[in-house]
Amino acid sequence: MRENGNTTSGKLMRLVIVGHVDHGKSTLVGRLLSDTDSLPDGKVEFVQDICDQQGKEFEFAFLLDALEEEQEQGITIDTSQIFFKTEKRPYCIIDAPGHKEFLKNMVTGAASAEAALLLIDANEGVQEQSRRHGYILRLLGLTEVAVVVNKMDLVGYKQEVFDKIKDEYTQFLGSMEVKAKEFIPVSAKLGVNIAKSAKEEMSWYDGPTVLEMVDRFASKASQVNRPFRMPVQDVYKFDLRRIIAGRVESGRVKVGDEIVFSPSNKRGTIQSIEAWNVPELPASAEADDSTGFTLTEQIFVERGEIASLVDESPIVTTTFEANVFWMGKNRLEKGKTYYLKLTTQNVECEVAEFKRAIDASTLETLANQDYINRNDVAELVLKTRQPVAFDLFGTVAETGRFVLVDEYDVCGGGIITHYTPMTDVDRLRDETRFRDSHWVQGNVTSEMRAYRNGHLPALILFTGKPGVGKAQLAQSLEEKLFHQNFQSYLLDGRNVQLSVAADLKPDQIRQTHESVRRFGEVAKLFTDAGHVVISTSNIFNQEDHSSLDLLVAPNPVIEIQVTNDANPKGVPQMVMTIDEARQVDKAVERIVNHLKEEKILVGHNYSI
Repeated sequence: MRENGNTTSGKLMRLVIVGHVDHGKSTLVGRLLSDTDSLPDGKVEFVQDICDQQGKEFEFAFLLDALEEEQEQGITIDTSQIFFKTEKRPYCIIDAPGHKEFLKNMVTGAASAEAALLLIDANEGVQEQSRRHGYILRLLGLTEVAVVVNKMDLVGYKQEVFDKIKDEYTQFLGSMEVKAKEFIPVSAKLGVNIAKSAKEEMSWYDGPTVLEMVDRFASKASQVNRPFRMPVQDVYKFDLRRIIAGRVESGRVKVGDEIVFSPSNKRGTIQSIEAWNVPELPASAEADDSTGFTLTEQIFVERGEIASLVDESPIVTTTFEANVFWMGKNRLEKGKTYYLKLTTQNVECEVAEFKRAIDASTLETLANQDYINRNDVAELVLKTRQPVAFDLFGTVAETGRFVLVDEYDVCGGGIITHYTPMTDVDRLRDETRFRDSHWVQGNVTSEMRAYRNGHLPALILFTGKPGVGKAQLAQSLEEKLFHQNFQSYLLDGRNVQLSVAADLKPDQIRQTHESVRRFGEVAKLFTDAGHVVISTSNIFNQEDHSSLDLLVAPNPVIEIQVTNDANPKGVPQMVMTIDEARQVDKAVERIVNHLKEEKILVGHNYSI
């Protein structure tokens, strides 16, 4: 790209251009590149020669139509990033497709944009795609939007045509609480009102040209002052070092900060900020940095976690409200399983409730529906199989935006709008996160205890129907571990009810939530002290087990299910038949070996 002598300054702005098919996006982009002298030397002449050889009239769109399929079909089918610059700043154009078949690419392309130009053909007027594109821009949170009314030459540059489109589309955007910064009449083909004002053709218009307008767009507000968020992309191991890598989406973090990983709730302190080929490692990282860091202690985290400061962690839940734009061939249905991709998280989900279904072209409500069709919009409740970490879109957009995948294909995009704790597990999760963020830590770390004890802390939970031998197994396991010099303790649920839960009434115990909470808090104290806690369960259901996971975290809960059921409920780490359980010595030996395989019993060679 050749220099044009401009003294460009300022930060790069990402600009998305959207519009109905054939409304002139490629022509506009080609004209912008030409009028800012941002094309490689000889590019225009090269395309002109090809047009002459083929007997075609030169079109600025031909500058961009490099793909063979695009040239054959005459439509832009993929997003591309194209650069130009003005005296104010450089720009990256995200040229998003407008054809219905390629709407999904538009979501991908527009997601990182800071501002948008939305094209409407003056000769065709506002089309259903124009409305849908407006709704998608709203879903993506873009407020720096200008509407470009193209092909004014085809309507004789008539003001009444322009005014009609402006009034109709202003009303539509207003219904979504969106306001365009400006409506600009142009002819991209003839270069009218792109870089030079259109006083001759449209003396009635006294607004900015397209280039003047893009220079007026406000740059995206700095994300540095928002809560720190870094979705974990990967963890790299170098000798004894584990570098947790990702892109900082918002906020700032520095060496010595205590951070928490969500949804696992594991915590650590930053020891170093890592960087490649620098004379000295940085002391901090902030929004837009792709970076990595090490921790003072070794904890296991993986892709999909979101790192945050302890006192400003994201929401973690399995249920939330969202606005979704659906683009799949099959309709979006209540109860059907989809995959939700949110930052680096990828989990199964389903629509639990359609609060409101909307026709995106008219914004009319579709009554009493448990599904939406292609190109419709819904306000709905999503439920995920595992907890996910996120922020509301209005708080941190990058961690409040997601896509839905159906049959390996991205079929929908959405934003998270509301979260209200809906279940006991949600409320308990909020309570435990508050507890952990204010927990008073002693000088003796969990690693020091593991080194002294020769094992990691854990809750071993025997499950199964009454009479299958759980109690005897639990007692024998405690004794076996004790004689091997491991710190083991049998925590019987009845003892908890007789002590810290003695004030609970019988109906409160039967409801189990509070009794489970108190049992879990006692188990948390024992595991925090480094013990292997052993217990049996007759009254805990699968949701109770989720509660125990939350309460005891980051220490593991290992379920050993005693059953003759060929398909046991849940996903226990270990299944044992009743006949096996009654051979107590062999059964205990098998459990001990399992705990060694799970790296709970690591021996006194455990390294910190």
